[in-house]
Amino acid sequence: MERYDLRKLKDDKLSARMVEVMDTIAKPGEVIIFMFEVGDFSPVHTSMDLMKEQGHEIMNSIKFNEVDWTLVVKRKAS
Repeated sequence: MERYDLRKLKDDKLSARMVEVMDTIAKPGEVIIFMFEVGDFSPVHTSMDLMKEQGHEIMNSIKFNEVDWTLVVKRKAS
């Protein structure tokens, strides 16, 4: 399990980095924790939809503090 701090990335780069991590760094079946900033919660919905579209499993999605969000994703098996 690895944690990736993406709090400094804006929405467009956030999605690209999440896909990059899941496609090139995470091993099949590995659990990844992404941390990112939220304002209007659109990054949460966008990120969850993106991970589901890619075939990954959303394991948890929680508010970490007043501005940060964590998304726990399990990479698809193959």
